[in-house]
Amino acid sequence: MIEKYLERITQGGHLEFQEACLLATETPPAVLFQAADQLRRALHHNTFDLCSIINARSGKCSENCKFCAQSSSYDTAIETYELVDSGKAIDQARENEAHGVRRFSLVTAGREVSDRQLARFGDIYKQLRAATGLSLCASMGFLTSEKALRLKEFGVVRYHCNLEASRSFFPQVCSTHSWKEKVETLQIAREAGLELCSGGIIGMGESLIQRLELAFELRELGVLSIPLNILTPIPHTPFAGLAPLSLEEVLTCVAMFRLINPKAVIRMAGGRMLLEAEQYRCFTSGANGAIVGNYLTTAGNTLEEDLRMLQELGFSFDCNRDETNDK
Repeated sequence: MIEKYLERITQGGHLEFQEACLLATETPPAVLFQAADQLRRALHHNTFDLCSIINARSGKCSENCKFCAQSSSYDTAIETYELVDSGKAIDQARENEAHGVRRFSLVTAGREVSDRQLARFGDIYKQLRAATGLSLCASMGFLTSEKALRLKEFGVVRYHCNLEASRSFFPQVCSTHSWKEKVETLQIAREAGLELCSGGIIGMGESLIQRLELAFELRELGVLSIPLNILTPIPHTPFAGLAPLSLEEVLTCVAMFRLINPKAVIRMAGGRMLLEAEQYRCFTSGANGAIVGNYLTTAGNTLEEDLRMLQELGFSFDCNRDETNDK
């Protein structure tokens, strides 16, 4: 059964929702993972997309996302600051670029950034452009058209705003903003000429079907960079006590996101360290990108470790590749 779907997808067709549900629940896992890896190799070869982020404004967030250490609603005792030191950002960006990382993003806590704050981040982007050849990204909450255009003027080429969860599950994750507001920000970013990066977190209590819903919603939005996070339960947050997903559940999700979004970079992000050495199986089950280094409030693998393991899997890091060419 899966062979006919692979043929359709490689020829430019798509899975329907009911077909995806059937594949996810009735295909032997090993067969599903192998098929997703086969599709990844057919469409993306062994090119791997590396990016990195820095927490440019930490903590004191007004939103109540139940997974997040940076929400002011929860006592997580994280470090808080209004603006990352520009020297620290430049040093991290340079180090990452030296190792073949091609993208670098400033990420801020909070619902949105003010015009004054945006201007200060603009100064950092100016320094990044002068010091590196990295492609610059931003993740700064909700946008207006004016703010999106200013980011583009700063040299930002891609905007990140995770949907986090499917539309049907999102009310279980956050009540201070809506799934629709996230979609609207992505649309504003696109209208300003920015590429889109958007994904979500798995393991927050959603069903397999709701994970598939998220994959289809991202496809409908035309997102070509999809970060997948695995929930890292943070003490004192509402999701602190959730049981972790099994390896098979994670790999099934990765494989289905590849099959549903064949042209996208499926990018493993926060939480993959929970899988320990088995995390690299994500990259033989359909994923072809990663956020490397540390994340926002959790630690990641060392950059050297990731690069060594990915090279052993046969991946290469093409710094000139551009996902917009895959549309």
